[in-house]
Parts: sequence; structure tokens; C-alpha cells
Amino acid sequence: MSVVGYGRVSTTGQTLAVQQDMLKAAGCEKIYTEKKSGLDGKRVELSKCLDYVRDGDVLLVTKLDRLARSTSDFYAILARLKDKGVGFRCLDQKELDTTTEHGKLMVGLLALIAEFEADIRKERQLEGIAKAKERGVAFGRQRTLSDDQVAELKARRASGELIRDLMASYGLSKPSIYRLLASPPG
Repeated sequence: MSVVGYGRVSTTGQTLAVQQDMLKAAGCEKIYTEKKSGLDGKRVELSKCLDYVRDGDVLLVTKLDRLARSTSDFYAILARLKDKGVGFRCLDQKELDTTTEHGKLMVGLLALIAEFEADIRKERQLEGIAKAKERGVAFGRQRTLSDDQVAELKARRASGELIRDLMASYGLSKPSIYRLLASPPG
């Protein structure tokens, strides 16, 4: 079993030294670091780290926000670690430690709370959408052309006008032109 560290700072002006020192002091044998925004899905060193860890290892971070950009991202990373038989620990949040029974319980409770919050958010969103529809709010993309313009477009095409000329005339893409030509009158 080895302890593998991961450290990240968001901007090039920040330094990784503090995280590296903390991870070394905690016994990390290998440390992956990068200067990358947490919102950027392309965290190359994190991917390398997750590929590197093996059964029995522990992934260690100084703070949770250094690892994950959202709750769902955190749980996806934890699931990947669990599948590989890898534990997880966080230095600043000692209760987040999947190498102990208490830590597993805490992570499980946090997962349940996060799922509950997501369900509540979704329910509220659906209620809001239903109320907006009752008030007559139209969802989706607004129509580009009126019924008269669509009829004109169809007549121009029927008279032999080229698709590329219709595209230029109406400012639409080829798929949009074909979709309008195939639409029922009306």
C-alpha cells in the first residue's frame, strides 16, 4: 500500500509548495500536481493520478476543493477509486476518510444528502417549469421564420432555387432549410 497525493492550484500565479509540503509530511510516496482550474474538465495530472493508483493505495488531498469541482464530480472520483480498491483521505476534513468505517459512513451520509438536495432542486425546477407553462411561457428556441416566410421558402425551392441560395437568403444552415422544407404547412 502506498499513499499517493494530488495537489492543484487554480492559477499560474499560485504556488503548490504548501500543498506539496503537507502531502509529503503526511507520507505521500508519489505526488501529482497541476496548475489548472477546477472547472476545467481536462485535468491531465488528476487523470494520471487516478490511472496510477492501485488496489490498497490511498489517495490523499489537502482540501476537497483541490480534487473535485462539484459534488457529482467528487462522487464520480470516489466511485472510480472504490472500483480500483483505493481509499481516499482529506487532510483538512478528517471525516472524509474512506479507509475507516466512520469515514465511509460520513462519505455515505454526505452522498445521501447531496442526492437529496439534487432531487429537491429537480423537483423545484419541474414545478417552476409547470407554473411557467401555465402562464403561457414558451420554452425552446424561438422560430426563425414566420409561417409566410416558410411558405415563401417552399415556393422558391419548388421553383428550382438552390439550397445554398436559400441558406444565404434566409441566413439559415442547410439542415434548417431541409427541416423547414419537410415541415407540414401551417
